[in-house]
Amino acid sequence: MNEQYLLDLDLRRIPALAPDVIVIGSGITAISAALAAAENASVLLVTKSNLQESNTYYAQGGVAAALAPGDSPESHLRDTLVAGAGLCDETAVRKLVTEGPTRVRELIAWGTPFDREDKEHLSFTLEGGHGHRRILHANGDATGQAIESSLAKKIFEHPNISVLENHFAVDLLHKDRVCYGMLALDVKGGRFLKIEAKATVLATGGIGQVYRESTNPEVTTGDGMAVAFRAGATMQDMEFVQFHPTVLYLAGAKRFLVSEAVRGEGAHLLNSKGERFMKNYDERGELAPRDIVARSIYAEMLRTGATNVFLSVAHLDPNLVLERFPTIHKTLKQYGLDLTKDKIPVRPACHYMMGGVCTDLLAQTDVERLFAAGEVASCGIHGANRLASNSLLDGLVFGHEAGVQARGLAEHSQPTFPEKRVKPMRDKETIPLDVDDVRASLKSLVSRSAGIVRDAETMTNALQMLDFWQKYVYAEEFQTVKGLELQNMLACAQLVIRGALKREESRGAHQRSDFPQPNDANWKKHVTFNRRDFEG
Repeated sequence: MNEQYLLDLDLRRIPALAPDVIVIGSGITAISAALAAAENASVLLVTKSNLQESNTYYAQGGVAAALAPGDSPESHLRDTLVAGAGLCDETAVRKLVTEGPTRVRELIAWGTPFDREDKEHLSFTLEGGHGHRRILHANGDATGQAIESSLAKKIFEHPNISVLENHFAVDLLHKDRVCYGMLALDVKGGRFLKIEAKATVLATGGIGQVYRESTNPEVTTGDGMAVAFRAGATMQDMEFVQFHPTVLYLAGAKRFLVSEAVRGEGAHLLNSKGERFMKNYDERGELAPRDIVARSIYAEMLRTGATNVFLSVAHLDPNLVLERFPTIHKTLKQYGLDLTKDKIPVRPACHYMMGGVCTDLLAQTDVERLFAAGEVASCGIHGANRLASNSLLDGLVFGHEAGVQARGLAEHSQPTFPEKRVKPMRDKETIPLDVDDVRASLKSLVSRSAGIVRDAETMTNALQMLDFWQKYVYAEEFQTVKGLELQNMLACAQLVIRGALKREESRGAHQRSDFPQPNDANWKKHVTFNRRDFEG
């Protein structure tokens, strides 16, 4: 796989910062970590773009928490374990569902305007896989924006937190599996910056842009996973990529997510003949877990020869639809579609990564002084398939935990990074490389080989191509974000396909046509890799 570092730089010539704690990311996980760490430590929050550009900001459905009358953490636990298809860590899930309500109440106290039935009662909706209406939402279907806004306000008001926007995480500063901070690239100025810290928290999100069609923003190129892998961290369950079942499919239109909550409120899925089909695949119909709905849509498209299916709420009260889904309605209107009466063309697209940097329940990786939380991490919460709306809760609970643990390390002295260079100098020739072309080719290759349904032959051929590309893509020392992103995307693509090839069964979001059944005897376990597995 990749080398230990991407660049050859003399660190003595690079400007330096030295906060107690670095948090890398911009969403709910990063902000939760920064706020928790800042109670008695100086925190630098480093973002690739700005605080708004994250999966949190674009989250529509909401955050799941057992706060409704008649609901309980035990019920939430059971639903999560069922969705995870046998690979959830029950202790991690219990931490999520028991601490989650406290973290959500904290959000409410900070001014997050969750929707209410009245002044005294929160409004809850239902999503696939949940046995109770436990999804809190804000401004109908703009939950992520509301949460991000309230958290960002806390960040900018906090005296111990500084925000460094538009700085790309090139690599972690590490030696012998100890993390000393990070090397950043000023996206606008083109200058490098060395940031040493007592603890570093990765909260960089997933790998959505590795796929051709994705609900994720452009910044989700797997950077956190790639830098952790290069630093020697163990990666876990990289084969488990969740595809959201209902993403707008129109020529020329951005792949806009149509929230799970639309089906939770009673929407129907229709095939090209206008027929409901979900009950043919699962008795729960449109409210089956995401992996089942995505595979059912895929199968129905194959059966009918169609490029998409349709989502319809025409049978529901239009006033309810407009109240609950104003953002979706507004977006569809731009394309001449009326959510209240038209059939909306949808198909699955890459949405969420269940795997990532392996961590324990304290968000600690196996690289000393390095923590990870949220979508970049894998501690067993989501298993083989994430339960809808558990991702924001994951960010709140484990982002907070990462911040608390990083704060604890800040009480101790920080050793100085022992390297003068981030890697030894070597002579090499620069080759002409069309980054955009390789990037587009990579996204298409991964989509074809590691999509909703996979098989050994297709993945083996794809991995051979990726391994060939690595010989010249990794050889380049890019000093542009696009080039550095490409190297990270290539590393993540290789890990996804290697994991999918190794897991010879079908489980959760991982479906093998050549191994169509789950195999608990051999594969009810995690698949892990680290850089040492690929070194001679």
